[in-house]
Amino acid sequence: MADHAPDALGTRTLDRITWRLMPLLGLMYLIAYIDRQNVSYAKLQMVGDLGLSEAAYGLGASLFFVAYFLFEVPANVILERVGARLWFTRIMASWGLVTVLLGFTQGTAMFYILRFLLGAAEAGFFPGVLFALTLWFPQSHRGRMVGWFMIASAVANAIGAAIGGALLDLDGLLGLRGWQWVFLATGLPALLLAVVVFFILPEGPERARWLPAEEKKWLADTLAREAAATAHTEHPNPFRVLLDRRVMILALLYVAFPLAAYGLSYWLPTVVKGFGVSNTVNGFLNVIPWVAVALALWWVPRHAARTGETTWHIAGPALIGAAALTLSVIVPGSALKFACLCVAAAGIFSGQPVFWSLPPTFLRGATAAAGIAAINSVGNLGGFIAQNAVPWIRDRTGSDLTPMLFLAACLLGGVVMVFVAKAVLRRPTPPAEADMRLARR
Repeated sequence: MADHAPDALGTRTLDRITWRLMPLLGLMYLIAYIDRQNVSYAKLQMVGDLGLSEAAYGLGASLFFVAYFLFEVPANVILERVGARLWFTRIMASWGLVTVLLGFTQGTAMFYILRFLLGAAEAGFFPGVLFALTLWFPQSHRGRMVGWFMIASAVANAIGAAIGGALLDLDGLLGLRGWQWVFLATGLPALLLAVVVFFILPEGPERARWLPAEEKKWLADTLAREAAATAHTEHPNPFRVLLDRRVMILALLYVAFPLAAYGLSYWLPTVVKGFGVSNTVNGFLNVIPWVAVALALWWVPRHAARTGETTWHIAGPALIGAAALTLSVIVPGSALKFACLCVAAAGIFSGQPVFWSLPPTFLRGATAAAGIAAINSVGNLGGFIAQNAVPWIRDRTGSDLTPMLFLAACLLGGVVMVFVAKAVLRRPTPPAEADMRLARR
């Protein structure tokens, strides 16, 4: 459905919420994403220091996603019960502490354990924000808000790229290796921001002291009208949503996006290093793809909201990303290859905010919290696959670019699943679920 402009009160309400809430959430995601991706720069020295192969390091990096998968749904259900402020504070403090500890890794086993703990610590953050947005914004605005939120991931990759190489070049300062500085400098901000979140982030619209009473009423009435006009599934036991075929289809579809995203961002510094540049130049060159991602994340959700079309705003960018990844292997010259990877990055990320506007169209309450977390946790197994498959393909082929063909194929599979998912979502609600809702009325 196309976007309908709210009245003056609605516009004032949404503007106030956006400027009060989104910068803080974006800053939190920026730090979270840097702490996920810092291994891609630490790897350039850490592999040699710990005596790891590329494949062994990839396994350690990917254990983050195993823990994420195991703990994400319970974490989001807890968030729905205890509130975002307390739970996000716990998440940020624990992941910051684990990141700092990674800077003192002594061997392979310790690296594996800490990466697993980092995934367990951060589990529930991204889907928790997606669920929180359903409490603050009407359906027509959520895609754009997710787009703004995800721009933080692009900024994080750009900042991580800029500082990652520079931190590596601090090698020897205070007796620490460059890769140790990468973890220390990226973990401390999470610990500091946890304190800020605890004191600033409101529990919900009704507890926001900066939101006037009339604006709270407008938001509550708008969200209530949307809920009444839309058929939603809400199970007494939120974990039953794991058996919902729509959730399972969306989870399988989403696998393609983290797989391609983490595969590219994890491997991009290594590809650029192959161009023969220094660590610092490598870092600054890697800012460019994430500028392209930020622009695409701004434009695609806005265009989808304006036109009311979702299918091609998810599938189209993925097709462009797959084509660009393929061309990066074929075209001659480092500059053209790098340009293709920039386009690929934009294609991989820019359809995701539109994708995340789909689950709240049929889920709500604790069921929505569990469903969104389930989709994200299963989808993020793509990160586990990518961080093992990409270095394995590199080791077998001896090429830094051949893994891009694997990522392209996965994206094409995701495009096919977009049309499958949309067909499933258009079907009537399963009779058992419809009866359940009628019984509750």
